[in-house]
Amino acid sequence: MFKGLESYGSDELLAKLKGKNPFFICTIATTATARIPNISGAGLNSELMEYTPAGDVELIVHGEVRCCDVPPQTTMDGTSTPTPAMITKAVLELTNASYLVANAGSLIKPDVPYIQINEKHGEDIRTGKAVKNPKKIFENSKLIAQNLSKNNDYLVIGESIPAGTTTALGVLTALGYDADFKVSGSTPKNPHNLKKDVVMEGIANANLKNHIQDNNEDNNEVNSENKNNKIDPFKAVEALGDPMIPTVSGMVMGSKVPVILAGGTQMTAVCAFIKAIDSKFDFSNICIATTKFVAKDPTSDIFNIAKQIGKINIHVVNPYFEKSSIQGLKNYIKGYVKEGVGAGGAMLMALLLGYSIDNIREKIEEICK
Repeated sequence: MFKGLESYGSDELLAKLKGKNPFFICTIATTATARIPNISGAGLNSELMEYTPAGDVELIVHGEVRCCDVPPQTTMDGTSTPTPAMITKAVLELTNASYLVANAGSLIKPDVPYIQINEKHGEDIRTGKAVKNPKKIFENSKLIAQNLSKNNDYLVIGESIPAGTTTALGVLTALGYDADFKVSGSTPKNPHNLKKDVVMEGIANANLKNHIQDNNEDNNEVNSENKNNKIDPFKAVEALGDPMIPTVSGMVMGSKVPVILAGGTQMTAVCAFIKAIDSKFDFSNICIATTKFVAKDPTSDIFNIAKQIGKINIHVVNPYFEKSSIQGLKNYIKGYVKEGVGAGGAMLMALLLGYSIDNIREKIEEICK
């Protein structure tokens, strides 16, 4: 359909959305899980990761970070890679699209206008007590989406949450999906064993081991269209998830218009959560949009996870950062960062509005400089 875009599944929804009026939402949240050493690269170090979501949206809105002195970035082996908030900011400036920041539970509150969906940040999933009252978060989000979808043709929903792939693994595992060694990560060396150990400790402390074993046995016997998970999805998030998952899920299920889930493997956890709430949910009106850096990541497999859940169309944007003169953007090709802050979905939104991938990359370079 566009240069720089690959579609896995049907692109019928994109054809309907081409040239239509979008609304972008960036959902921010934090969890104490991100404090675990080496579990995430979504910040300069584990102490600063709690500032990353707030810093991301401050960059988008103000063009500068106000909550701390260090901008969000991934640094390993002496290499620094800018936050994907730069990509999203560039797209929002290029397209002049309307947008909103939704606070799903960020410990650090950003110095920007935002809508408050949930006050409390997520806890360490190793405790088995990760999210307080996810049902209320979900219902609040449904109300927001019902209103936002009244005057817009479609919603694009992104996220910024450090260690979000670990909490996604927790929820996917609790709901009976095989996601081990399949969730993505923000560094070239994906700490899969650490993520799995963290999830298993949370499962043990939440006393969910028997439920999850039953789920896995059932899921091996039936196809993804007929899964009937024994564990309550809200219990799965409460024990092993993060506040972003019920927030974005509530927005999807409350929206009266199509939704582009702008993110990587975290968004498969959103889809799994939705499927567990409503086994007959129609996924033809939503899709996942991500970057080439997630889709081609040899350390993860977003397509395998999605296939287990159902017929979920995935659209992959390639910004051709190898053509960029900015080394930080070229680091994405090496496996740093990959996705976040709705970057893939934001670029897809720009393509749907008629901008070329070269227009988009040039604007990203301008913002980074």
